[in-house]
Parts: sequence; C-alpha cells; structure tokens
Amino acid sequence: MLPETTRLILREMTDADYDALRAIMQDPQVMYAYEGPFTDEEVRAWLNRQLERYVRFGFGLWAVVLKETGRVIGQCGLTMQPWKEESVLEIGYLFRRDAWHRGYATEAARACREYAFSVLGTREVCSIIRDTNLASQNVARRNGMTPRDTWVKHFRGVDMPHIRFAITRP
Repeated sequence: MLPETTRLILREMTDADYDALRAIMQDPQVMYAYEGPFTDEEVRAWLNRQLERYVRFGFGLWAVVLKETGRVIGQCGLTMQPWKEESVLEIGYLFRRDAWHRGYATEAARACREYAFSVLGTREVCSIIRDTNLASQNVARRNGMTPRDTWVKHFRGVDMPHIRFAITRP
C-alpha cells in the first residue's frame, strides 16, 4: 500500500501522467531551483527514471492526486540520492504552482516519512534542498527534519549549494 492521507492519494506514475508532469516541470516558477523549466525530453527522462525506480527499488517519486478532484497536483516520494560519498534515502516533492500554500507538500512528505519508517524500516530519511529554496526547506522543517550538513551539487552547468535536512526514526 502506497501512502494516502485525508486529502491525497500517492500512486505510481504511468506514461499517462506525462502531460500532468509537463505542466509542473515546465513552469519556470516551479522549477526555479532547477535553473529553469525542463524541456519535453527532460520531462520524459524524469518520468522514465521514476518508472525504473519503481522496478529497481519498489519506490520513487509518486503522483500526488487530490482526492476531491482526481487531479494530479504534484509529485512526492522516496528516491535514493547521492550525497557526498554515500547514497541516502530522500523525500522529494514538487507541486503545481496552483497547489502551493495549501499544506499539500507537507501532508505528502509526512506520509512519505511514515512510509519510509514503517514500511521500508529505514533508520533515517532526508530531504536535499537547494540553499535558496526556502519554501522546500520549510516543508522539511514541518516534516520534523533539521539541517545536518551541506554540499555543492553540479547541475545544468551550475554549482548549487544544497542542505541535507534529515530525521531519524524515533
């Protein structure tokens, strides 16, 4: 069973979610922390990575569906991410701009945290967030995470300082 909350269903993405994903990832305001919107090819590669993750790990970023409307409003889930010399379990989230400031990201991220602890049995989960992305940092804090360390990632030809927020299972 994938995470579900009072207002949200998290489910595996399929090829049918490509247009919904494009609407998210081609919005310059949504994608500012990634140095701008993704091309159609980058969105397709992103979706394909999630499909591969479902097979390889049994998890990945999931479509976030608003129960009230059945509309995909974002993506949130768990991925293995490189961090310095290791691979860490990360909660990632990215939502449509018209779904911002309604608590959806925090609600979905908390459900993913509980899934990581109770279903996957992990000891720690984190969110790796660009240092300029204050909104995502606030979601991580509301998810009980605290800053642990920093690292500069290189993406799209840009050095991007990131903060790893983490929480350890109680």
